Amino acid sequence: MAESDGPLIRQGMSLVSVGDSFTEGVGDPYPDGGSFRGWADRLAEHLADHVGEIGYANLAVRGKLMRQIVTDQVPPVLEMAPDLVTLSAGGNDLLRPGGDPERMARILDHTVGRLRAAGSQVVLFTGVNIGTGYMRGTIGLFARYYMNVRAIADKYGCFLVDQWSMDVLTDSRAWDEDRLHMSSEGHRRLALRVAGVLDVPVAERWDEPWPEQEQVPWSRARRDDLAWVKDSLGPWIGRRLTGRSSGDALTAKRPELTPVTKDR
Repeated sequence: MAESDGPLIRQGMSLVSVGDSFTEGVGDPYPDGGSFRGWADRLAEHLADHVGEIGYANLAVRGKLMRQIVTDQVPPVLEMAPDLVTLSAGGNDLLRPGGDPERMARILDHTVGRLRAAGSQVVLFTGVNIGTGYMRGTIGLFARYYMNVRAIADKYGCFLVDQWSMDVLTDSRAWDEDRLHMSSEGHRRLALRVAGVLDVPVAERWDEPWPEQEQVPWSRARRDDLAWVKDSLGPWIGRRLTGRSSGDALTAKRPELTPVTKDR
């Protein structure tokens, strides 16, 4: 196991986030509409607020499979040699036919070993415990994968963000209209949770109870379901059937380590 040369959370530390849409921040757009923010950008801001300034890169691209993340994103991370890496991968693989959680876990194990041997601390994630709707048929595969993720975190001494136990994220308000990506509020709460796992003080609570809301009438809920099938589920299935990805023509939004400061 690689050893840290000093305190991890400190002035001038470096953070690199890799993965797919989850880490790119899809569902949490910046106000100017130029790109997505997401929990990783928000985490970088929490770190900078605490220590003054950090270096931050985000190589995540929506739709990427495990092999693409390992092949395209991990080598640049090894070159940057950051203090901290957040790594979430495998979800897109398990949503495809033939998804094999044990094979994904073996790849993840090897990748985390490389990152830790290079001297980086690593943050890993389980997913949210949602077994309803289109996820019902795959929840068992994901649960098996996340058991492996926990074991890998233990093996290499990684930080683990256990979203499976975050009941607050099972509320529909934590999710975007496409029901696949987190909403801005979901990303905000997750960033607070990751900061807590890293022992970074923040002013807000990730588990603040949701305010009460009126029950949606049955007819409106069905209209929303039909709109979702047309606008989100249908196109998503179409891409899977044709081997396409929403990120095919995209590149990383923050490919190099650049400063994030408290006075941004």
